[in-house]
Amino acid sequence: MRSAASVIGWAHLKAAVVTISVVTLCCALALPASGEEVTRTSYKEAAEPICRTNVEANERILAGVRSEVKRGQLDLAAKRFQRAAAALRGTLSELRQLPRPAADSARLGRWLGFVATEVKLLEKTARYLAAGEKGAAEGMVVRLKSVANRANNAVFAFEFEYCRLDPARFS
Repeated sequence: MRSAASVIGWAHLKAAVVTISVVTLCCALALPASGEEVTRTSYKEAAEPICRTNVEANERILAGVRSEVKRGQLDLAAKRFQRAAAALRGTLSELRQLPRPAADSARLGRWLGFVATEVKLLEKTARYLAAGEKGAAEGMVVRLKSVANRANNAVFAFEFEYCRLDPARFS
């Protein structure tokens, strides 16, 4: 038989869980009501500075990486690809936090999925280069270009400048 104290304890616990759930729901519902609806234009205006920072960082990080690979300096190139992957991972994290236009939520979700795939491919490229597998690394670069094209097609309507993925930009 349960004591009165344990019954009261469970009642308080249930009340606390219900209260927390209600507060969480109210907060979640209040977030979109903080002003105007998110549009493609407002999303683009929020995303482009984030992407621009990443593009500028990767231009510095990957400058001359192709010539390092050609000269056989694969360890140096691997470190550069790993740094580029880390930079893109940070950018992806920031982009995921942006509110999305309701009508484009699925489209942007696909695009962010492609960006996540690019992070993985950059990391794989770095691992192959570090292991001295130049041919496998070149295969990853081809896949990077393919994924970038698919990502760009997914968000073509946004007319991104910096958020448009262009691996050739970093040779």
